[in-house]
Amino acid sequence: MENEDHRSLGRRLRLFDTVPVIGAGLPIWLPDGAVIRGELERLASEIAERTGCVRIHTPVLAKRALFEQSGHWDKFAEDMFPAMTVGEDELVLRPANCPSHVQVYAADARSWRDLPLRLVESASMFRSELSGVLGGLSRVRQISLDDAHVFCTEEQVVAEVVQALDAILEAYRVLGIPVDHFRLSGRGESSAGSEEDWDASEDDLRAALDRLGLPYEHVLGEGAFYGPKIDVQVRDAAGREETLSTVQVDRVLPERFRLAYVGADGRRHRPVMIHRGLLSSMERLVALLIEQYQGRFPTWLAPVQVGLVPVDPRHHAEAVGLLRVRLESAGVRVRVLDRGSLASRISRSHALPAAHTAVIGAREAAAGTVALGDREIPVEDFVSRVQGEIVGRLPRVMGSGDETGSA
Repeated sequence: MENEDHRSLGRRLRLFDTVPVIGAGLPIWLPDGAVIRGELERLASEIAERTGCVRIHTPVLAKRALFEQSGHWDKFAEDMFPAMTVGEDELVLRPANCPSHVQVYAADARSWRDLPLRLVESASMFRSELSGVLGGLSRVRQISLDDAHVFCTEEQVVAEVVQALDAILEAYRVLGIPVDHFRLSGRGESSAGSEEDWDASEDDLRAALDRLGLPYEHVLGEGAFYGPKIDVQVRDAAGREETLSTVQVDRVLPERFRLAYVGADGRRHRPVMIHRGLLSSMERLVALLIEQYQGRFPTWLAPVQVGLVPVDPRHHAEAVGLLRVRLESAGVRVRVLDRGSLASRISRSHALPAAHTAVIGAREAAAGTVALGDREIPVEDFVSRVQGEIVGRLPRVMGSGDETGSA
C-alpha cells in the first residue's frame, strides 16, 4: 500500500489545518498536533539542557538595521517580509534568530571563563515564501525551531561541533530516523567573510566528523552565507533526500558585530559562533514523522496513547473510569470511546490512531484486566508497560496498534 502524503494524512487525523482566513503557509496546530509538537520540543529541550545550553527569549521583531549589520538584509531581502514603519523605527520580522542571539552574548562583558556559552530558544522566524511553493507543513511562512547558538574559543570549536553531532544523533535514535549520510557543505560564490576564515571553519567541521568516524561527502556552494556547515541528510517515506539538522561554524557574524571576550592573557579575542539545529523546524520534522509512521506514532509521541473502549458503556463505566484515572495519574494520555457500536468504537480508536486500544467487558472488569486484541493482561501490568514506553521513549509501539478487544 502506498504511503499517504503528510498533508492529507495530517488533516485526516486532525493534527493541523490551513484556513483561508489565516492564509497559505501558516498552518494551525490542532490539539492532537500540538501534543506531538510539545513532545518534540520537550525532547529537544531536555537534550539542550543536558548539553549545557541556557534558555533565552528574544523578540520576533527587530530593527532593519540589525539585519543590515548581520548581512541578512542584503542577502535575503526578497525572502523577508517588508519592513514596517512604527514611529521612527523600521521593524522587520526576523528571517533568522542568530542576530538576536548575538545581542544576548553582547549584553555582558565576557571572559574566557564564560566560554563556551550555549544559548537556546524555542523561536519562530519568518520567510516570505510565494504561494505556489507552499505546502502542508514542509514549506511554510512561519518556521518554529529549538534554535541553539554556541559562542566559544578557537580551541573549543571542534569539541563543540562533536557535541552538537552527538546530540543530533541521540535525537534521531529516539525518533527512529535513520541518517542517510552527512554532507560537508562548502563556500558558495556570494558568501561573506575571508577565504582564510572559511578554510579554518571547514577544517573544524572536517575534524569533528573524523573524530566521530562519520563518513561524509564534500559539496561546494551549499554552505550558509556566513560559513560552512554539516548537513545531516535523511530520506523521507517516498525516498526523497532531505536536510533536517545542521551544524555551522561561523567566524563572520562575530566579526561583523565586533564580539569579544577577554582571554587568559588579558587581551581581547574574537569568539567563534556555532549554529546548532538539533531537530530542524517543528513543521518539517512533523511532516516527515507523519509520513514515516503513517500516523501510528510511538507511544511516547502519540496524541492518544490509550483508547479505552467499554463493551457496554452503561455497565462498565465505573471500571473504565477507574482505569482512566489510573492511567492519567501515570502520565498517560487517554481517550474514552463510549458512543456507537462496539465495532465502530474500536475502529475509531484505531483511526485516531491510539497507540493502544484497551477493551473492558464484564470478564475484564471482574478480573481486573484489559483486553488487547486476543490477549488479556492485568491492569497494573498494562499501566506499567505503557508508562515504560513513554518514559523510555521507546521507538516502537507495544503490539501492532491494531489490536481489537474481546467482550
